[in-house]
Amino acid sequence: MEYGILPDPKRIQITLNAVRARGVSAELVDTKEAALERLRALIPPGAEVMTGASTTLAQIGFDALLASGLHPWHNRKADITAENDPARRSALRKQSTLADYFLGSVHAIAETGELIVASATGSQLASYAFSSSHVIWVAGAQKIVPNLEDAVRRVREYVLPLEDRHMKSVNGPQSGSFIGKLMIFEKEAPYLHRSVTLLLVKEVLGF
Repeated sequence: MEYGILPDPKRIQITLNAVRARGVSAELVDTKEAALERLRALIPPGAEVMTGASTTLAQIGFDALLASGLHPWHNRKADITAENDPARRSALRKQSTLADYFLGSVHAIAETGELIVASATGSQLASYAFSSSHVIWVAGAQKIVPNLEDAVRRVREYVLPLEDRHMKSVNGPQSGSFIGKLMIFEKEAPYLHRSVTLLLVKEVLGF
């Protein structure tokens, strides 16, 4: 299966409908620039914002925007990086899972509506699954696959090798990546009263 190409519009629409049926607000935007502008609109002034590590957020310019400080939000990641004490930094990282707005991406999207996120440490998964009131994922439409089995296969056979090579290129050959935790997002329970949003972009973004 070719995991890096964009699906046709019919498959995209089928996927959007399936994701929405699972309690996730799914939106389609044409470009990464449009995705960034939509994020600006979705996050209200004064909101506490935290992000998981995401190539996609970097590609659309959100990471740079957040680091610049030229926005009306409270950047929880800046609090963490500014802390030099290891114990305090660890505590802040754990507290950041309670950020009102937690942003990141997913690694595979099944046409049947399931969303897959892989993580080495699982640091973002608590927020995605429960602790943040507002979760926003931005993902390129090339991440769409026919079903859940293909979604897991995409993560293991396609995403992991790319991420492993990326980490080694950044941190040296002694580093790398692995799947420590794998989250299958099946459905959002309505009684949790959270908002979970998928911004699907009609461009190849992320792995």
